[in-house]
Amino acid sequence: MTADAPIETFAGVAPGTRQQRGRRAFCAGMAAEEQVAQHYARRGFGEERRRWRGKRGEIDLVMRDGAALVFVEVKQSRSFERAADSLGARQMARIYGAAEEYLAQAPNGQLTESRFDVALVDGRGEIRIIENAFGAF
Repeated sequence: MTADAPIETFAGVAPGTRQQRGRRAFCAGMAAEEQVAQHYARRGFGEERRRWRGKRGEIDLVMRDGAALVFVEVKQSRSFERAADSLGARQMARIYGAAEEYLAQAPNGQLTESRFDVALVDGRGEIRIIENAFGAF
């Protein structure tokens, strides 16, 4: 590359910048959410909402399993361990709060059967689902 050659950009962002890394992480997260939604769909779950945002937080996926709702937090990283480590107590509290808001609009409200899953996606695109995960952390 010569000194006056143009710098290639990723979606209009200079390479190696914090903004570019953020954009790549966002795109990887979106792809992981799509993979996880398809994984649940293959298991017979219906997709209720994606990236639902309330005043108290965001829920990546809300899936329906019969009458029950499954709130899914998707975590993507190079390894399953790194993905799992990125979910902390404060984030879990925000997800609980968002789920309370979501359930408030459901016909049965807080009496709606529900659970919280964490879907881990590694760098190869493999998925591990931890059902009722918040009790396991």
